[in-house]
Amino acid sequence: MTEPPQPPNQPPTPSGYGHLPGPPQPGYGYPPQGENPYAQQPAPQPQPQQYPPQPPTVPQQPAAYGYGYPPPPPGSGPALPPKKKPTALIAASAVAAVLLVATVGYFGFVKGDDKDPKEPVAQGSGSTDATPSGSASVDKGDGSGNGGQEADLNAGRKQGEGKVLWLKTAKIDGPGMGVEADGHWVVGDTVVKSVWKNLTGYAVTDGKEKWTLPFPAPICAVTPQTTAEGKTVVMYRDGESDSASCTQMRVVDLKTGKEVWSKEVPKEQLFDIFTSPTVAITGDTVAISRSGTASAFKVSNGDKLFASTQGEGCKPDSYTAGNGKMVALATCLDDDHTAEVQGTDPVSGKKSWTFRAPKGFKVTSVYSVDPLVVDLGNEASKERSIVVIGADGKQTATLTAEGKFPIGCGDTGIFRALSTCSTAVADGGTLYLPTARDEKGNEIVAFDLATGKAKWRSPAGDKRTLMPLKAANGQLIAYRKAEHDKGGEVLSIPAAGGTPTALLRNPSGPAAPVESSFSTPKVDYVDGRFFISASRLLAKGKDEKLLMVFGN
Repeated sequence: MTEPPQPPNQPPTPSGYGHLPGPPQPGYGYPPQGENPYAQQPAPQPQPQQYPPQPPTVPQQPAAYGYGYPPPPPGSGPALPPKKKPTALIAASAVAAVLLVATVGYFGFVKGDDKDPKEPVAQGSGSTDATPSGSASVDKGDGSGNGGQEADLNAGRKQGEGKVLWLKTAKIDGPGMGVEADGHWVVGDTVVKSVWKNLTGYAVTDGKEKWTLPFPAPICAVTPQTTAEGKTVVMYRDGESDSASCTQMRVVDLKTGKEVWSKEVPKEQLFDIFTSPTVAITGDTVAISRSGTASAFKVSNGDKLFASTQGEGCKPDSYTAGNGKMVALATCLDDDHTAEVQGTDPVSGKKSWTFRAPKGFKVTSVYSVDPLVVDLGNEASKERSIVVIGADGKQTATLTAEGKFPIGCGDTGIFRALSTCSTAVADGGTLYLPTARDEKGNEIVAFDLATGKAKWRSPAGDKRTLMPLKAANGQLIAYRKAEHDKGGEVLSIPAAGGTPTALLRNPSGPAAPVESSFSTPKVDYVDGRFFISASRLLAKGKDEKLLMVFGN
């Protein structure tokens, strides 16, 4: 394999890599009708559980950088010669790269349906009303009713296991492929969930409904981000027809359930497509990005701040933000359609620095905004590299490690702008990334962002899946996904590495099949409670699990 060219001084290219959507598959990833929607089908044979998992022997060898461009920066040490069958570096083979881009995403978890956690779930839009039940019970029959009581979920708890605090279900009768339920926020003593045209707040302690805020039309875009005061921005459609655009913006106080203001996002150009916009918040700025353009507003009052520039040069396609920082992902109007990352002032929209990707490469994922870590991919050559970009726009490191890492964040919609990956977390100069699950399970790899090298690896073990949740104060908080006969676990791992500590072990009795059957769920761990919720509902007029909360 020849070494890729050095970064050019003038424009190079991107386009399409990481955005290869497959056709929608109705019902894919959900239990067939007539079966219990709360349980995984069929139940796998019990596996002997070992905890903590023992790390496998993994060769700690840096990969040849020639397989993924750009090379390490000067001073980072000599590169190794290319291997005939490279197993290191965060890059997939030509075939694997295509498969990962087309079918593997990870927005919350490695996607999977209720039968095979390795397979993707089709995305779609829904349109029906949500009527969450006030019951914390679970249906153990055919899914047609609310049979069983909350106590049943905690039956036979083992020593050291936590318990189900409550389970919320929703009964919705709607057309099409179901309804979206992406919104999931924990703010103080309230957990808020979106389902179709409603936001509902529940008490974190017992699940009692605190408030419900209806929307005029289906909610179509949300962000996990909030302001320091607990406000967020929710997008909803300008009508209820299938052709309605996602142009309406509303700021909601998640603590009270009150609307702060609503307005329409104006079109910035003739072909301004509002199919699946993304929302990014930092400070008092919210950026609404859609296919090819973006605009920003004040969260406090809705005043417009700026919009992506038009005409010559490099035009921002979308903005990602966090921790007071904002970056624009831009496409340059040259022959190669060069991809460019721009440091952006979140108030004025002015760029402070630029980083140009090599020719043929496009930004396929953003793993962290502060520090800035992006995934670059070349669709034509099937090359890939994850790079760290400094405050001045210069590349400071390239990540290298053994293993395969999923490309993207789970949303490959052709009209959706990029947003920061939810399962990649960074803190204190360390980035935590999950590997793809194989027959042995998966691992979380901790990367030193100063050198790009792997610091340590923590295996899920026992054919399990381990995902980062958050990192702060020298600790990584991770979720070890439930199996049909094993409850999930919330683990704490020191930033320096070491044996994981179980903060919460969810019950492995009747609750485990319910917890494990959440497909592409939204999850969070706050103040000793673990929250897991559905991101989509079938909406066939039967009770479906919506939100489940665990604690000690």
